[in-house]
Amino acid sequence: MTAYAIAHLRDVEMCPAIVEYLEKIDATLAPYGGRFLVHGGPVEHIEGAFRGDLIVIEFDDRERAREWYRSPAYQAILPLRTEHATGEAFLIDQVPQPHRATDVLMHALDPR
Repeated sequence: MTAYAIAHLRDVEMCPAIVEYLEKIDATLAPYGGRFLVHGGPVEHIEGAFRGDLIVIEFDDRERAREWYRSPAYQAILPLRTEHATGEAFLIDQVPQPHRATDVLMHALDPR
């Protein structure tokens, strides 16, 4: 099942380390089939407040996403980002298709 690495970054210090991170991240993604779907860009606020940048990277499955994140190549450049930006990062799976909004009720009512 398709999985996504998602990061919400704030307070990014655009410095040489961030430039180096951006120059090197594509090569870390390639062996794992990672593809940028969203990489910052203008946000149209329609509800609430949002500050920072959203990054969404698609992988064929969560295992490939985990392998990428844990890879020596990515771990080597990760401090270039974490030392110059604040935020959250996580992995999440795409919902099985077809999916209806009420499908989440089954898990909310019986979380086993």
